Amino acid sequence: MTKRGRQLYRLRGQTVEPVFGQMKENQGADAFMMRGQAEAKGEWHIHCAAHNLKKLHAQSFRRGSKAVK
Repeated sequence: MTKRGRQLYRLRGQTVEPVFGQMKENQGADAFMMRGQAEAKGEWHIHCAAHNLKKLHAQSFRRGSKAVK
């Protein structure tokens, strides 16, 4: 409710929320396929790892990185 709180919440919409939207849209991470908290947590970690790897891969193409043979 404070001015600082509203600024922080607005910042969240720029930093965190788009990641969830991208994961749901591009990876189909809108529902878990596994049952149980441990399994769902593992599935979420896989989605996060895939998202991060896609970002790293795209960044390497923008920089013109060559693959190491």
